[in-house]
Amino acid sequence: MNFEKINFKNASGYELSGRLELPADRHPHNYAVFAHCFTCSKNFSATKNISRALTTAGFGVLRFDFTGLGDSDGDFADTNFSGNVDDLIAAIDFLKMNYQAPTLLVGHSLGGAAVIYASEKADSIKAVATIGAPSDTKHVRHLFGDQLQAIVENGEATVQLSGRPFKIKEQLLNDLNEQKVTQTLKNLRKPVLIMHSPQDNTVGIQHAEKLYHAALHPKSFVSLDGADHLLMNKKDSKYVGEVIAGWSSRYIDVKEDISLASRQNVVASLDNESLFTTQMRAGKHYLTADEPTSIGGNDFGPTPYELLSSGLAACTVMTIQMYARRKKWLIENVECHVDYDKQHALDCENCEDDHAKIDTFTREIKITSDLDEKQLKRILQIADKCPVHKTLHSETQVITKLID
Repeated sequence: MNFEKINFKNASGYELSGRLELPADRHPHNYAVFAHCFTCSKNFSATKNISRALTTAGFGVLRFDFTGLGDSDGDFADTNFSGNVDDLIAAIDFLKMNYQAPTLLVGHSLGGAAVIYASEKADSIKAVATIGAPSDTKHVRHLFGDQLQAIVENGEATVQLSGRPFKIKEQLLNDLNEQKVTQTLKNLRKPVLIMHSPQDNTVGIQHAEKLYHAALHPKSFVSLDGADHLLMNKKDSKYVGEVIAGWSSRYIDVKEDISLASRQNVVASLDNESLFTTQMRAGKHYLTADEPTSIGGNDFGPTPYELLSSGLAACTVMTIQMYARRKKWLIENVECHVDYDKQHALDCENCEDDHAKIDTFTREIKITSDLDEKQLKRILQIADKCPVHKTLHSETQVITKLID
């Protein structure tokens, strides 16, 4: 997984701290923005797990701290729901100016309500997903408990939320009272996915029902049966990310993988804009080859020599296990570690001459078994007989021609 630490300013001039996570093996096909739950942060466990599931599916995901939370500037006490929406718009604009306009918004809890509002203001957003979102922002007031009256009477009060003290001002209550989530959703002409747990004790399942009835088609509901509101079980949050990725693919443009056809067993394709990132098909299997960033690549896949070394390693363990099974010798596991380099030939007389260097594969084999010393010695002899090893030692030829 690749990531970039980023900072951008909101409409009030505060600098917000974010993390842009990118796929490890390709350029993002789309970008998404994630809005975390009330008083949470970009580093909350569910936020990270959902974002990484989306990244695995090819999205670039920006998760950031709302004003006054985490590493972002500002005073949380002076923020409100409307400010969170403004922060989301700032995040969308940042991606649009510096990367690519996002097409997907994902929001958890109150963040889910915020993405509904933000998506109405952002033309690039093609799909919206909410997780445990309230249908009415006034619902948040119950979190303030017996301090609610103190906030009204004194204009502010300190409230314990998730074990941490937060100063809450009356302006937040007033702002929450003014929001009409279901009405905004009724006017939204974009696909919506509503995800909610029937066992959610913080935001009851009835909120999901109200959101679903308010939304226009195409709309979808997915039950997160057994999950808690904060998705503390990693399996739940990972599942949420995977479902959002699959669902959204019907509503956003995802560039299809290049279909590589060939009469040969292996084909590689590299266009002018991809640096060294090479799309490959070996038999029925697709993979990516690349070069490190240090020499101008994207590091989205193994280098050609790493692929060659991989062939030697794979063939070695296959050959050993094949021989052991035929001899009925139990080898619980065999590992083959291969490194490639150019080294001076043994007993080299002209070691200062670069032409005296030869291609060298260093192979280390680890065997988990109860084989005796004689059997292990035989296994090493068999390793040298693996087909790829023999090919590397034999005289080979490459016949090249142009085709249409």
